[in-house]
Parts: sequence; C-alpha cells; structure tokens
Amino acid sequence: MSAFNILNKLSRRLLSYIILCSIFFSICSTLLQLYNSFQSDLRLLEQRFDNIEQSYIPSIATSLWDFNEPLLAVQLKGIVDLPDISSVKISNDFEYQRQLGQADMNVEKVVEYPITYSGNVVGKLTVYANYQEIYKKLYQQAGFILLTESIKIFLLTFFILFIVNQLITRHLFRITKYAQQLDSHNLEQELTISNRYKTKDELDDLVDAINVMRMDLQREISKLEEAENALLALNGELEVKVHDRTAKLAESNNQLQQSFDDLTLAKDKIVQSEKMASLGQLVAGVAHEVNTPLGICVTSISALKEHVDSLQSAIRDEKLTKSFLVSKLNLLTEYEEIIERSLIKSVELIQSFKSVAVEQHTDPEVEINLAKHVNNVVNTVKTIFKTKNYRIKIEVDEKLSLVTYPSAWNQILTNFMVNSHIHGFENSREGEISISFTQEDDYLTLLYQDNGKGINDEVNDKVFEPFITTKRGQGGSGLGLNIVFNLVDAKLGGTIENIKVDKGACFKVKVPIHSK
Repeated sequence: MSAFNILNKLSRRLLSYIILCSIFFSICSTLLQLYNSFQSDLRLLEQRFDNIEQSYIPSIATSLWDFNEPLLAVQLKGIVDLPDISSVKISNDFEYQRQLGQADMNVEKVVEYPITYSGNVVGKLTVYANYQEIYKKLYQQAGFILLTESIKIFLLTFFILFIVNQLITRHLFRITKYAQQLDSHNLEQELTISNRYKTKDELDDLVDAINVMRMDLQREISKLEEAENALLALNGELEVKVHDRTAKLAESNNQLQQSFDDLTLAKDKIVQSEKMASLGQLVAGVAHEVNTPLGICVTSISALKEHVDSLQSAIRDEKLTKSFLVSKLNLLTEYEEIIERSLIKSVELIQSFKSVAVEQHTDPEVEINLAKHVNNVVNTVKTIFKTKNYRIKIEVDEKLSLVTYPSAWNQILTNFMVNSHIHGFENSREGEISISFTQEDDYLTLLYQDNGKGINDEVNDKVFEPFITTKRGQGGSGLGLNIVFNLVDAKLGGTIENIKVDKGACFKVKVPIHSK
C-alpha cells in the first residue's frame, strides 16, 4: 500500500474540508474586493458628472446662446468621449435638439443639467451613462483573483496533505498493515513505528494499546484451546440454538419486507412532494415576472396623477399655456402607452402560465384533415410577421386524417413559428421555415426547422425548462417551448427532441396516432 495515497478515505475527507473552507473564504474575499472596486468606479463616474457640470456647462451655454452649432458639436463630442458616457442630448424651448453617442445602449444612469446664460435658462443637457466598461473591468479582476486564489488553494492543500501524511497517515497505514497480518501464529511480533518523537502522542498510545491487546489475545487463545473439548460437548445445544436463530431470521425477513413496503410508500410521497415543489417554483417564477409590469403600471399611474393634478391646478389658476398643455398631454400619452404595454404583458404571462400549469379538459379529441389544419394555423400565424419576407415550406400528406387535439397542434406550431420570428430571424427580414409531417408505424412525426441564428449554447440543453429565455427584460417570458413540451408529453403522449444542426434550430416531435 502506498505511503501517500490521495485516494484513501481519510485524505479524501480532509481534502474536501480544506477545499470547501478555502473556496468559501476565497469567494468572500473576492466579493469584497470586487465590491470595493465597483464602488470606486462609481465614485469616479460621479466625479466625471461633476466635471461635466463645472467644465462643460458654461461653454455649452455660450455656444447654445450664440447658436454656434460646430462648436456645440465639438463640446458634445468631448462629453461623449469621456469613459462610461454612452450618449448626450441637448435641447431648448425653441424645439432645437441634438444628440450624440449610442442612444440604443443600455442606460444605467441619466443626469439632466439646466443650461443657463446670464441668469436665463436657455436649454437642457441630458447625459446618459452605462456600466459596461466597469463590468468588464470587474470580470477581468474577478478572473485574476480567482486564478490566484485557486493556485494558493492548490499549494496549501498539497502541503497540508503532505504534512498530515508524514505525521499521521503513513503511520496509520503501518498500523493497519500490522493488524491485517496479525493472527495466532505471529502474536509474538511486537508492533513498532519508526521516526517518532521522544514525547509520546496519541499514535504512540494506540501502538501501546495494540501491543497490550496482542498479549491479551495470546492469553485468550491459550484459554480457548483448553476450552475446545468443552465446546464439543455443547454441539448439541448449538443445533438447538441454530433452529431458534432460523425462526428469528424468518421473523426478521418479515420485518424487512414491511420496512421495504414502508420505504416504497415513502418514496411515492417524496415524488409527489417534488412535483409540488416544482409547481411552487413555477408559481414563484410567474409571480416574479408579473410583478415587474404591474409595478411599472403603479409607478406610471402615480406619475400620471401628479401631471393631471398640475394640469388642473394650471387651469384653476388661469396659468395654462399652450406649451405647458402640449408637454403635459405628451407626457400623459406616454404614460398611457407604458401602462397599456405593461398590462398586455401581464395578461400574456398569465395566459402562458395557464397553458403550462392547467390541463385543458374541455378540449376534445376530434378527427381532422392534418394538411388543411396545418395550413390554417400557418396562415393565421403569418399575420404576426406580415412585414417580413419569410419562405415557409409545408410537407404533409393532403389525405392524412387523424383523431387528435387540434388546439394542441395550434399551440405547438404557433410557438415554434413565433420563436423563429423573435429569436431566429431577429434583425432580419428574410428567412426559411420548414414544416414536415410524416406517418410511419402508427406514429406521426413533425420535423420543424428554420435557418435563423440558432439556439444559444448556454440554454441549448435546457430550452424546454420554464422561464429559460435570452430575451429577459425584452418581452420574453421563457414559457414558449415549455408549453410545447407539456403539450407533447402530457396531452399528446409523445416525445420532443432539440436536434443540433449546422444553422438555425430544429425540433422533432413524435406522437402516437389513431383514426376513427
């Protein structure tokens, strides 16, 4: 047996504890360093905004007052070139407006500055900032810290295991080997371990105890040899005892069978509990998704009320002007659109959840002509992307009729095509979709494929799980393919596969069929 065996149980357990503790403290240290770095970068960003207010606003006010657009463009360009500044916009009450930078980037911070010239407000400067460079720096710093911590953990683990092996493990191997070889023929051989300190410790006490046990065994063996003849006389009594033990063993078997039945029942209860836990997670996810648009509605309604109150106050005080009225109406229209979009999003989420969690008991099985039904679904869904130039190829036997759930196929084809439109053909006006149905051995197979961007590798293995989406915060709920999976599995009693292809996405649905 090797003196330094990393696979032994004691070393493996010690290694696990060392690694877990080291990883925990390393992660805490890394998070603390990243937090301090992030706060420092935020303070630098605040200093940039202070610099804009102190250094740029006075010169911009002069350029805006003189309508010196070339100089104004240079000044705005200087602000946009500052780190973490994504875009800048300037406007005045004379409907003049100019904007530089990437306005479509994710905005993390917005600051508005009034522009005054000789005590008069001549315009407004809005500066938009994002944290992309800050996040990039944090990712790089996190990678370096984790790399150095990993090296330290590896070296620390190696040296600790080496020291433990030298002090404890190798002696335990020696004691173990001695115990394995100990029998009645070599009880005279004393157990010793080499390279020990003068001061005794627990290992020395263990060696002494084993040697004492060895001497006791030697004496006991002598006594056993003397009692051997007496044991022969008791052989008859042992047979009786064997019979009794056999009866007890049968009783133990019955108890084991009862325990097995209890374990089976417990297993069924655990499976049911897991199902309820999964449903609980699904409900929690839907609640989280619905809270966002509803929160936007509440906030927008509060702002809407404030603007309506200010408008009523202006009318009551006879201070209503055309510009004030127009600005308020524009704001009211904007808030109304925000509320409408948020409520529509909430309704869509709730409807999607119902499709996932609730069985459609009212949907009967009926006989349909598959080709006619598929064409009707495709023609209906095509109205969603009528401004696009998609080529949709349908292959299905025009004479094929079967008994099935029409609404299930409606939902499956609709979700596939909408996913291609939103994800596969994003930022593209053209694309190809192939829908092919084949019948073989009482099974119907649907092969759906598009030539879009395909599925991201990060979510490719879990596309059928609920709330998995690459459009988080952009209208995606992550329930589309999960609905398809539930319909195919529970409703139609079939299977669905996500097939890897060179370009685009491909899904294979196979369900049993029967005809009337």
